[in-house]
Amino acid sequence: MSTPRWSIEQVVALAPTPARYAGAEGLAVPGRWAGLGADDRALWGRCRGSGREPYEAMVDHVELGWRCSCPSRSQPCKHALALLVLWVRGQVPADATPLGVARWLDGRARRPATDPASAGDSAAAPTAEPPEPAGTAEPDPGPEAPPLDLDASRNERLARLLDGLVELDRWLEDRLRTGLSDPALGRYETWDALAARLIDARAGALANRVRRLAGVVGTRPDWHEVVLAELGILHLLAQAGRRVPDLASPLADAVATACGWQVRQSELLAGVPETDTWVVAGRSDTREDRIEVRRVWLRGRRGQWAMVLSFAAYRQALDASLPVGSELTADLHRYPGPSVRALVGSIGEHGPARSTPPPAVDVAGATDEIGRWLAAEPWADRVPVTVRAAATVADGRWVLTDATGSLALAPDAPGLATLVAAGAGSAVDVTVEWTIDGAVPLTVHLPDRDLDIGPVADDSFVSAA
Repeated sequence: MSTPRWSIEQVVALAPTPARYAGAEGLAVPGRWAGLGADDRALWGRCRGSGREPYEAMVDHVELGWRCSCPSRSQPCKHALALLVLWVRGQVPADATPLGVARWLDGRARRPATDPASAGDSAAAPTAEPPEPAGTAEPDPGPEAPPLDLDASRNERLARLLDGLVELDRWLEDRLRTGLSDPALGRYETWDALAARLIDARAGALANRVRRLAGVVGTRPDWHEVVLAELGILHLLAQAGRRVPDLASPLADAVATACGWQVRQSELLAGVPETDTWVVAGRSDTREDRIEVRRVWLRGRRGQWAMVLSFAAYRQALDASLPVGSELTADLHRYPGPSVRALVGSIGEHGPARSTPPPAVDVAGATDEIGRWLAAEPWADRVPVTVRAAATVADGRWVLTDATGSLALAPDAPGLATLVAAGAGSAVDVTVEWTIDGAVPLTVHLPDRDLDIGPVADDSFVSAA
């Protein structure tokens, strides 16, 4: 087979976004592929990820087309781009064309060209100019099936989400016009009706925020301040969500996820994992309506935080496979954007039952970490940090304090009594979850054991990890 006439710059030009090419670079490793092969017309191979079955990808590098079994709706997918990267680097061996690839090429040849520019010699032999995006991937329909519009469902969903954000912003304007003294705010149906409309718009994350906010009205002396601050966050997300196409990729992904854009698990598991030894630093359970939510905070040996969510319907047990204080070597697949939420992929060896606790910082370092987190994700309502400090009372409320400052604790934190008893007036290492009401203690890291003191949604049926 002759040397490919493509350059790596041409593959980069073919990628729809820089992030997509970066993902392809991570997959362009021969060890992640099986059945790699190429001839003078096509490339093919099976990419092994964390999913049950490998993704089968093939690329027509002459007439410029691609096909992959992955669920990505944005084309070309990172598997097709990774194949091209491997080919340009000379890491795809010449081989006889498999029957499936030959049939796909034959089906492409029988279809009439819909774009003459993409069927000419310029696409057949890319030289100085990069291949034009007009030759994008085409589905491989049967003889009687027309090509499917893979973006139709996504576009319809995006339109519904944008409509929901417009309606949310209009609702917020009405609330500010009538003021926080409006008796309607004290009625749950005022909030629930908005949440229902947001769910219809596929903005479930925003709907959850609205319903949580409904439970604040009238329940505390400073509820006006809390509600006003949260309405400001909702307005920020409504405005940012309508500008997602214009935002830079990491920020756009973070905003979309915060609004409720769902990411398929298969797409996450097909991506490049982050492999590290993870310490289970803390656990926190909450209830949203009749759904129990568990957040498990992991701290990697390289210093990165990750959060694993699990859910359970009423009177069903939550996932207890990540007990606090343990450690494991595992692949984590992070959700888009700066969010720390992740899925656990392949799990290697479990560490000892009692792991080395995550490194603790002083109070000043903890506030710096929280500040950096909120600067990157202003709508975050929970931030983890491990701090070494003593629990004491200052100005009528409990705080974590040391020589560098104080960090206020949430008044109703369920583990406060255990934290005070474990510290006995001295500084201890404690993993906390910062919230708008103060830090909630999750785990006290003692020299000989870890005390899981995080909130439990309903201890009548949820067993602590």
